Amino acid sequence: MKRSSVGWGLVLVTLFVLGVGAARGETGGAILGWGTQVLVEQEALEDLVAVAGAEKHSLGLRSDGTIVAWGGNFDGQCDVPEPNAGFVEIAVGQFYSLGLRSDRTIEAWGYNSSGQCNVPAPNADFIAVAGGRSHSLGLKSDSTIVAWGYNGNGQCNVPAPNADFIAVAAGGDHSLGLKADGTVVCWGRNDLGQCNVPEPNADFLAIDGGSNHSLGLKSDSTIVAWGWNGQGQIEVPEPNAEFVAIAAGYWHSLGVRADGTIEAWGHNNSGQTDVPEPNADFLAVAGGSDHSLGIKADGTLIAWGYNVYGQCNVPAPNADFLSVTAGGAYSLGLRSDGVIVAWGDDGFDGWNVPEPNAGFVAAAGGPYHSLGVRGDSTIAAWGDSSAGQCDVPAPNSGFLAPAGGYSHSLGLRADSTIAAWGDSSSGQCDVPEPNAGFLAIAAGHFHSLGLKSDGSIVAWGDCGSGECDVPEPNDDFIAVAAGSYHSLGIKSDGSIVAWGWNGEGECDVPEPNTDFIAVAAGAYHTLGLKSDGTIVAWGGNFDGQCDVPEPNAGYTAVAGGETFSLGVRRSVVSAVASPLPGGA
Repeated sequence: MKRSSVGWGLVLVTLFVLGVGAARGETGGAILGWGTQVLVEQEALEDLVAVAGAEKHSLGLRSDGTIVAWGGNFDGQCDVPEPNAGFVEIAVGQFYSLGLRSDRTIEAWGYNSSGQCNVPAPNADFIAVAGGRSHSLGLKSDSTIVAWGYNGNGQCNVPAPNADFIAVAAGGDHSLGLKADGTVVCWGRNDLGQCNVPEPNADFLAIDGGSNHSLGLKSDSTIVAWGWNGQGQIEVPEPNAEFVAIAAGYWHSLGVRADGTIEAWGHNNSGQTDVPEPNADFLAVAGGSDHSLGIKADGTLIAWGYNVYGQCNVPAPNADFLSVTAGGAYSLGLRSDGVIVAWGDDGFDGWNVPEPNAGFVAAAGGPYHSLGVRGDSTIAAWGDSSAGQCDVPAPNSGFLAPAGGYSHSLGLRADSTIAAWGDSSSGQCDVPEPNAGFLAIAAGHFHSLGLKSDGSIVAWGDCGSGECDVPEPNDDFIAVAAGSYHSLGIKSDGSIVAWGWNGEGECDVPEPNTDFIAVAAGAYHTLGLKSDGTIVAWGGNFDGQCDVPEPNAGYTAVAGGETFSLGVRRSVVSAVASPLPGGA
């Protein structure tokens, strides 16, 4: 069930789940993500020697020859082939990835609609690799270029003589080759002049290609840019001097100066040209579609710009998180210091945590809105409120925990009552009487759940898939969770009971059904956290949302999105992959 095209738009998430975290005061951990949104620990983004950025994912090459990939993983572009070792160079296409091994073979993975991942035989003797929108380039040790994939604009037709090349680069639908004599050869789509190398065509040291523009670094440390300039991406900032590295994003450009600072110019709709401070000590840079990446002298990664799919990862530092929850196209992590860290799409305002961003003790998210409980027991609500889901009823006090549904909200008060507000077209805000004795809450798409002190679960709202039909015996429950159209409860013996929609097996708890201490639900999959810190996941797995990364250990919290999963892990580990080339 892979998407043939993700396009430029958003895949909206419909998941509603409480992040279950460690008690406040305990040591937090890093957030990992798998499925369609891959996230990695901060340690995985250290000791880097190269980086590449694609439309929705990013790649990093570590000094030990392993590749780490993160961000959008709709087509497996972050699933680095085994063995993940011996890589010496990386590149990315729009929705796919490339890695050059030390044995001079090329690995390619991800979206392959035009054969861009089908490396031509013999797959040998390569010394460099590049990826465009849907085509790939490999430089052989005999100085010839091999090209494969989509060729609708002739981007794979290497001009004669195919010889004496020392570097390759790929733009959206055009290709570039650097000759040993310092000249640049361009071919492919040229409707905007992206292949018209300015004179004098000489003394080039490096090349890169954006969507419809090209960059070249000269031996005198100046940058030459040509092609489409609709966003100012070929207007090199003054002084045009002392540049040592270049990169082209989709519609923006970047250059590293000899003093370690980065210059960025062109399209800036997502802050991709706003280099974070301190702008210093950079050695390398890469441009994705609407995000940018830079490697510092100490091998650490700095990423900025569009982060809807986690292509910039969790905002650094990825540490000290107690719990995590997923909203629509964004996610929230609660740190041990009471700060909520949010990342993802800013188009719905669900991730724009209101000031002061401090003193939070709990957080929850619906698809388009978010909720946080502060230490003073008040609820802050932000994001879409078209159904009043952010209009916390008075008195806004005495709250212990929030829950967010599609367009309704729940708040558990210290007096064990539930407040509900927002859309109630299916009765999801009509808390059954007696509204008393509640210990926990959860919100699904159009239904709500409350756990009573006597161990029973009360459910109300839409029950079209049986999500409100709590199985007998309705007692001895200690925790509750809700997916889009299914519900879950943990019994005191550590077993999980699941009911409601089961079209993807999300209610089929795997054996042994024991030792669970927390449960979370995505739209059509379920995650259970065991007492030994491992996660068990089941249900819809068409995007790998149930494939928990190894080592599966040390987890303290879980959350589920529509097609991805999140976990807080104390122990450090794991690498994942994904980006867009020097700018396809």
